[in-house]
Amino acid sequence: MKELWVELGPQRYPIRVERGLLHHVGEWLLKDERIKGKKAFLLSEIRVAEHYLEPVRSSLERAGIEVYTKVVSAGEASKSLTQVEEIVGAMLTAGIDRSSLLLALGGGVIGDLGGFIASVYMRGIPFIGLPTTILAHDSSIGGKVAVNHPLAKNSIGSFYHPLAVYYDPGTFATLPMREVKSGLAEVVKHALLAGKEFFYWLRAHSDALLSLDGEEMGEALIRGMRVKVRIVEADERETAGVRELLNLGHTIGHAVEAAAGYGEVLHGEAVAIGLVQEGRIARGRGLLSEEELNEIKDLLLSFGLPTELPSEMRMEELLPYMYRDKKNRDGKIRMALLQGIGTAKGMEVTEEEILALDQTK
Repeated sequence: MKELWVELGPQRYPIRVERGLLHHVGEWLLKDERIKGKKAFLLSEIRVAEHYLEPVRSSLERAGIEVYTKVVSAGEASKSLTQVEEIVGAMLTAGIDRSSLLLALGGGVIGDLGGFIASVYMRGIPFIGLPTTILAHDSSIGGKVAVNHPLAKNSIGSFYHPLAVYYDPGTFATLPMREVKSGLAEVVKHALLAGKEFFYWLRAHSDALLSLDGEEMGEALIRGMRVKVRIVEADERETAGVRELLNLGHTIGHAVEAAAGYGEVLHGEAVAIGLVQEGRIARGRGLLSEEELNEIKDLLLSFGLPTELPSEMRMEELLPYMYRDKKNRDGKIRMALLQGIGTAKGMEVTEEEILALDQTK
């Protein structure tokens, strides 16, 4: 088992990574003195539940925990206030109270949805993250939980940390290849914030990562999570200008997701597009060289990820979504712009720079 800790004073929590861990969740909960209740609400989505709901449920029941389950549809459409209301109703019917535990079994959508519900249900109950995707190596860490509004992704949310994250890479074997590739986009993002060595390591091991090589994938995930943990510890609530760096590629990426209709373009695919498009703005400012931009694009392409907007989409239609981005200040669009491979800085970006991307390849 590999283990990382997120150190936030009294809110410190572990991230445990081990193949087969989902079959032993109950054992780990019995060791956790912070967990007092004997009732759990297990939230998952239909594709994940088919493979992993019963192993987790059985593990919890062996630990003497009474389990209630709720399975929702896959995809971003489930991150809605309508879905929140339905799940809260199920929790109330089951008698879930403040001593109970919510477990979020799935990818980033379930992690966001479950964490948000835990943060507001009876003004907050404890929850455990059980991520099942590569993408969730990013989304399961840091305490950002949210649901979507039709006008803006993740615009209804809060900061609420889990008691722990139990990460079982064995679940990757059942991921569609499109989701494997999508998850690798966030690994690339972390590498672009961590100095050059991680980025070039990814380039050298791209074939092994696509084939889900256990050793190489484990190394990539741990390296990526270390980057996320370091930044979260430095700026938990995004008030010091450090945590906004994690939005590298996301200003344009989130706009692409929303404009396409949530779920049409996967999150990692949108981030890959954002990394290249925002990289072009950095190149235009002389912050990123042409060679570096091409290296970033080539790595994303080697993972089978898109780097250009969908053919029917234009930057002009994305601007309204960017203006609603949470990083903005005083009505000005902000992006995390690369200053070479390995480092970035939050900056204001003009409409003219964004609209010029339609003519800049």
